Amino acid sequence: MSYTVHPSAIVDEGAQIGEGSRVWHFAHVCAGARIGKGVSLGQNVFVGNKVTIGDRCKIQNNVSVYDNVTLEEGVFCGPSMVFTNVYNPRSLIERKSEYRDTLVKKGATLGANCTVVCGVTIGEFAFVGAGAVVNKSVKPYALMVGVPAKQVGWMSEYGERMPLPLKGQGRYQCPHTGSIYKLMDEQITQEGAPHAS
Repeated sequence: MSYTVHPSAIVDEGAQIGEGSRVWHFAHVCAGARIGKGVSLGQNVFVGNKVTIGDRCKIQNNVSVYDNVTLEEGVFCGPSMVFTNVYNPRSLIERKSEYRDTLVKKGATLGANCTVVCGVTIGEFAFVGAGAVVNKSVKPYALMVGVPAKQVGWMSEYGERMPLPLKGQGRYQCPHTGSIYKLMDEQITQEGAPHAS
């Protein structure tokens, strides 16, 4: 076995877990889960059958990654954050055929205790603040806070807030990586140095 599983964790037969990944105390990984290399699943994490988790993701304690959630490479899920997969759940009505897909793109951060309502895409390197409730798709590099979540700025790949205003032809150079970010038509693009690691 090329990954580590704590004795209290359950990994169902058939689950695919990449090299160097770690499954910590009381976690449960279902048989259909596909987990990449170098992933950390914290205490009491649940991973459903129809879930894909990319390389180098960090899923902190008490997070349930339910069916139809896909995390690309390098996603951070803060402690006790929440995914959903049914938009209008009822205990008395079966809605497993109505699961909505949620996609979290490369490098995004989902802060502690935030909630991601199903059916959205969270863009590359977006940053969702602690306790926010995301109920619509999020632009790449966007900083989202509040209930419901609203964009209040932009974040670099390094994980620092870009100074505002970045308006019109605005540019920002990250002092840590040298990457240059440009704002055009309310979208951030990055050029220059490679992605932060």
